[in-house]
Amino acid sequence: MGRIVQSKPTLWVYVAAFAIVVIWGCTFVQTKVLINSGLRPDEIFVLRFVIAYLLILPFSRRRLFLDSFKDELVAILLGLTGGSLYFLTENYALAYGYCSNVSLIVCLTPLVTAIIVGWFYPAERLDKAGIVGSLVALVGMALVVFNGNFVLKLSPLGDVLAFAACLCWALYSLLIKRLSAKYGNMLITRKVFGYGLLTMLPLMLARGVNYDAVVDGGVQVWGNVLFLGCVASMLCFLGWNWCLDRLGTVRATNFIYLNPIIAIVSSAIVLDERVTWVAITGAVLILAGLVYIDRHRKF
Repeated sequence: MGRIVQSKPTLWVYVAAFAIVVIWGCTFVQTKVLINSGLRPDEIFVLRFVIAYLLILPFSRRRLFLDSFKDELVAILLGLTGGSLYFLTENYALAYGYCSNVSLIVCLTPLVTAIIVGWFYPAERLDKAGIVGSLVALVGMALVVFNGNFVLKLSPLGDVLAFAACLCWALYSLLIKRLSAKYGNMLITRKVFGYGLLTMLPLMLARGVNYDAVVDGGVQVWGNVLFLGCVASMLCFLGWNWCLDRLGTVRATNFIYLNPIIAIVSSAIVLDERVTWVAITGAVLILAGLVYIDRHRKF
């Protein structure tokens, strides 16, 4: 059933979770730069996961396989839900749908995670305070995502793919609890990278590789690739799995509510995008919802 979660996590665990969410919230800028340089989403994924796998391999190379085929199967599912399938569904949701729809649906991840994890682990089930706080934060996220431009259009394929991405991350958060009781963080994270790569390779081989964009990209391309591989993948996945173990799945995943705030701040700084009073109001509601959940939590 997983390790027993500490009743009073240290301040550093919260700091780590916040720092990871900040980094993940900023990665869309690096990804956008790489796409504009001619790289496809699947190529970006493979490059960052190859780098992450090679970096973590020296620290967990003594053990190749897990104890049982069942555990190995769970690791494959982690590579899919937290790696290849998640990134594909999210990126193709943006390709076939509207950005505002996708952002809003993906923001449902903490709530969907809480429902799924609570079904299997009653100790982490949302109480009334958690539901109220989550709904307040969700309203805040909607305001931040739309940023004063309330235009919601239907895009069935894009919306379904966005919800699939949301469901993938929720399942990843559930599945990793099954392995964290038996194996170390380094080994589990290496498995996520390894199986994420293996399950993405068929698509890469079918579509081919744009070698020119990779080789001739220069400092701009390789600088962003190295950041995504070394920091956003290797360090952040290790840190996030550690936070899931120390904070509990639901409490840690609630930090994802901060993603829209981080995204809109980084957009304003890097891309000079406009921030309206509606988005600021939404940011305040997100923070208020998180504070309310934290002060009234029972787990």
